[in-house]
Amino acid sequence: MLFAILLFAATYVLMLLFQKYRPYIALASAAVFLVSGMLPWGLALEYIDFNVLLMIAGTMGTVALVIESKLPFLLSDLIVERVPNVKWAIVVLSLFAGIVSAFIDNVATVLMIAPIALAMAKRLNISPVQMVIAIAVSSNLQGAATLVGDTTSILLGGYANMSFNDFFWFQGKPSIFFAVELGAVLACLILLVLFHRETGRVEAGARTAVEDYVPGILLLATVVLLIVASLFPNRPALTNGFICVVVMVIGMIYRAVRTRSIKSIVKPLKEIDYETILLLFGLFLVIGGITEMGVVDAIAALFTKLGGGNVFLIYTIIVWASVLISAFIDNIPYVTTMLPVTQGIAAAMGVDPIVLYFGLLSGATLGGNLTPIGASANITGIGILRKEGWEVKNSDFLRIGIPFTLAAIIPAYIYIWLLYGV
Repeated sequence: MLFAILLFAATYVLMLLFQKYRPYIALASAAVFLVSGMLPWGLALEYIDFNVLLMIAGTMGTVALVIESKLPFLLSDLIVERVPNVKWAIVVLSLFAGIVSAFIDNVATVLMIAPIALAMAKRLNISPVQMVIAIAVSSNLQGAATLVGDTTSILLGGYANMSFNDFFWFQGKPSIFFAVELGAVLACLILLVLFHRETGRVEAGARTAVEDYVPGILLLATVVLLIVASLFPNRPALTNGFICVVVMVIGMIYRAVRTRSIKSIVKPLKEIDYETILLLFGLFLVIGGITEMGVVDAIAALFTKLGGGNVFLIYTIIVWASVLISAFIDNIPYVTTMLPVTQGIAAAMGVDPIVLYFGLLSGATLGGNLTPIGASANITGIGILRKEGWEVKNSDFLRIGIPFTLAAIIPAYIYIWLLYGV
């Protein structure tokens, strides 16, 4: 067990130090677990969640087609046309970013909506820094709202065998979607307060022309099919993954026929984040290795001891530790590691793990908004601003990030405990 712990710790330290090489570090660590026999070859496939990997790949490919169609840009233009001033434009654009990111990757959401904020700021001769930051943190907020909202949500869905509908209604109760939306409402009130002085009028530009609505229909079809699949008990383990991939393939074939070029198939495939898929593939095996060596059970026992057998205290530790940890490290490896730990804690205490799962997901998703480096969407937004010549200070980000995060996580923390912990 000691060697497994040291290898696991070294893996995480190296991933923090060399972030560009995280997938290869995870794969190398997985290889050591396999070659050393700590993870038996015969059990390796059991720890790889192919459903999760297929969902990520399929969704990313379809989203690439949607972005190319420029449909999200048109929706953003329509929103800007209907707001009275800059303050409401920022709030509504942030809300829109949140809604979009419940179904589309957070980084892609920022890439789509941030340019609208930049254009608006240029017309009004004001700084776009706070506007883009608000859009970035809002896109992170909604990642936990649906099964396809973020990689961490897909991880939880795969691990806990949760369907698309389970994120809305679970065990006869309103599920985590409503916890996220409650936080979103309060976070928007924070934005209204922060931007109360921005009362300049907004002049809408020309509407974006959308040449093809089919990709948008395909994305909607993905959501509908996931909902329908949720209605069938005992469905095959790879159902959700196959749905996402099949819809992507249909979109790629449609695009090839429409453009009359087989080469057009390549672009959606290029937009798939293969590094994330390789990272998860490696991490699944690493987690399998430490599970087989008893490390996960030991960590679960430590948490149980720290909580003194009190479920509420353990839930609180998981939520707020997740917030703090994900403010500085990527939440994907963190959630991948903590899912079996939370299950082990729940098993040791003889309680339903769902309250701990939801606490982990909400804390890890929202915690990224505490710092500029806590989430990829934040880094992307700041990169866009710097490319346009705007300096982003830590104080600029923290002015929005801290109150926004607290306004979002506190109501979700209370809501989840009252519905699933009591």
